[in-house]
Amino acid sequence: MSTFIKKATRTTGRWMSKGQGALLNARQQCLSSTYTAVNEPMLDYAKSNPETAQLEKTLEQYCDPIDVPIVVGDEEIRTGPVQRQVAPFDHKRTVATFHHATPEILKKAIESNLKARIDWERRPLQERCDIFLRAADMISQERRMNLIASTMLGQAKNVFQAEIDAAAELIDFLRFNVQFALKTTSYQPISADPKVTLNSMVYRGLEGFWAAVCPFNFTAIGGNLPMAPAIMGNVSLWKPSDTAVLSNYEAFKIYREAGLPPGVINFVPADGPTFGDTITASPHLAGLNFTGSAATFKRLWRQVGENLDNYINFPRLIGECGGKNMHFVHPSADLENVANGTVRSAFEFNGQKCSACSRLYVPESMWPQLKERVLSILSEVKMGSPLDRENLVTAVIDAKAFARIKGYIDYAKSNPDLTIIAGGNCDDSVGYFVEPTVIVSTDPKSKLMAEEIFAPILTVYVYPDSKVIETVELSKSTSPFALTGAIYVQDDAAKAQLADAFKFHAGNFYINDKSTGSIVGQQPFGGSRQSGTNDKAGGPFYMTRFTSPQSIKETFVPLKDWRYPSLQK
Repeated sequence: MSTFIKKATRTTGRWMSKGQGALLNARQQCLSSTYTAVNEPMLDYAKSNPETAQLEKTLEQYCDPIDVPIVVGDEEIRTGPVQRQVAPFDHKRTVATFHHATPEILKKAIESNLKARIDWERRPLQERCDIFLRAADMISQERRMNLIASTMLGQAKNVFQAEIDAAAELIDFLRFNVQFALKTTSYQPISADPKVTLNSMVYRGLEGFWAAVCPFNFTAIGGNLPMAPAIMGNVSLWKPSDTAVLSNYEAFKIYREAGLPPGVINFVPADGPTFGDTITASPHLAGLNFTGSAATFKRLWRQVGENLDNYINFPRLIGECGGKNMHFVHPSADLENVANGTVRSAFEFNGQKCSACSRLYVPESMWPQLKERVLSILSEVKMGSPLDRENLVTAVIDAKAFARIKGYIDYAKSNPDLTIIAGGNCDDSVGYFVEPTVIVSTDPKSKLMAEEIFAPILTVYVYPDSKVIETVELSKSTSPFALTGAIYVQDDAAKAQLADAFKFHAGNFYINDKSTGSIVGQQPFGGSRQSGTNDKAGGPFYMTRFTSPQSIKETFVPLKDWRYPSLQK
């Protein structure tokens, strides 16, 4: 029995006659529920723990490449050149083969979505929720290791990062999205006298389809972007990243096995521009749920703007586009906390997190001691295969990312304003390995301080202790992003001043904690400016974006006269 069946109850929360109650049921009245989500506990994978042996056994199932089809409705499609997803830490090893959907297949997938939408949108919310809660239960139990193993192999996450992402966070998205969906639809308008007039609100899905463009770096985000709209009665096209096809397909299969009808979510690996051109040209585009680069999101937004006259409805655009996140250290900070938090934030998952600390501002008086501590920690950090539990750092995602990152490091080596004090070496002979790299910049406007690199590179700017406020203002104008940020400060007055100063420069703000590690339901995630639309996935307002409410007024007492009272003689 699923969590929802055990805990949720249907209530209308108002007095009504039997006939009115039946009418409201026919209109899919909202649910109020006692269901409360709880964050999924994480396993620790100690050598002696049973999950460690279970994971090792599951990894053996992926010795040969997995054949991943395009899935449209109940049809599996394999056409055109075979694409390969390789292990980033061993690029001669193919972990999955797949195919890119052509424009014709994408149009077929859209037609499949539209056909499935009518019955899916009419299903009571509790039935839709129960499917995804069943999927959460499956991931928590029998399918956990499949998602973790496929994420480790395909995206080079070490076991603990994979546990955080592919298991705990995806489960949390499923369960909290259900809780928030129920609360989103709990509001009903007032009826002054229900015997005379009954007002109600129907929470509809949107006409058309949602396009979910998913990133490589979080399996949980891949699973969330098409799933959240579906809970609210929508249909989705799921475009996985080419470098995360395997783990995303594992999640898709779980949704289907949990009871998701064919065509509600279609799984369509595709070339990015081909996908963008096709979905933005369709008059049935209802919305875009996107995580990726700001440049790609802008391109899609422009295409939507150019096609506005062709759409049935104005498409809704949700985007999370990355950041240039900082740790700002005040002279009163706890240095040990700064060192540990900064190393973790900058280098966990090889800096390939939208929230990763990429720039560090440190007062002169503290830098010598902090530098020593950071370098000491990095001397203990190991880099290598994610299959070796001792490695904190693994490989970056692919050859394109490796070349881009190496370009930044080469730039630093040739620029007199930049000094590499740790790392700086790259090797792609076996996998795409980039050492954790720390660079000190004497130029606060250097491109390494301003541009998102998405890499295990931390750039440090050392500022005079007497110029805290000036450096705060400098940091605020250096980057166009506003995703995450952290301040390290013990002085209460300075804490309040800094928190106010950074109010509009980070969607997720941390005080004496690292800039990574948001938890669904605890720190809803998203940023503004060039970081995106700040719709806060993992929070209560996110689910409202996927519903198009209809207000209904029914009157039971006929109108006897056309005249206003003021017109009466």
